[in-house]
Amino acid sequence: MDRCRSPGCANSPRARRSKARTQAINQLKAVLVGADPNLREELAGLNNSELFRTCARLADDSKNDKDGEEAVLRATPITLCLLARRIGQLTEQIQDVEGRLARLVERHAPQLLTVVGIGPDTAVTLLITMGDNPERLRSEGSFAALCGVSPVERSSGSRQYRRLNRGGDRQANAALHRIVQTRVRFDRRTQDYYERRIKEGKTPREIVRCLKRYAAREVLHLVRQLQPRPRS
Repeated sequence: MDRCRSPGCANSPRARRSKARTQAINQLKAVLVGADPNLREELAGLNNSELFRTCARLADDSKNDKDGEEAVLRATPITLCLLARRIGQLTEQIQDVEGRLARLVERHAPQLLTVVGIGPDTAVTLLITMGDNPERLRSEGSFAALCGVSPVERSSGSRQYRRLNRGGDRQANAALHRIVQTRVRFDRRTQDYYERRIKEGKTPREIVRCLKRYAAREVLHLVRQLQPRPRS
């Protein structure tokens, strides 16, 4: 599979749509800042979903308005309407891609979706990093190095320590980071581990690096479970 087509890749269609949607949302809110005070007051207090739905209807009643100053005043509602409709289109496209990714993972590695912190996007990113032959990864350390989470030993002369590994697949590294951040927020076992290591004097960065290595090990073992054993 082409690496540049990874869902986590900055050049993938899904990533471009996600970035375009974020840009459209930022543009809409920037336009709203300079909008007529009455319009701002009307839209104030709405959450994002309600705001987008309301803005998407703003230009519906403006087709028969006269030209002149009123045309200038209509420019802001029309701009908000166009941006809101673009956000809606991009949201539908992203949801469609996410649905397709979920079905692919359920077909090829459903066990990954049962793990805390792993969603379809993260699972597909890690599966693409492994490639079609995960058995070529002969050890946990090889996959950790491939993902850029293997420890790098350093010495300052007075103490030994491990620094950030800047090698490996950065998209896989980012996927493991998302897993860890989700677990730190919602998984009780991870929270207990985090608190214990803090008391031992570890820094948050050191703890996150350890948790990413554990997550990589877990993912590798789960994927290997589905690999057919060679015939004797």
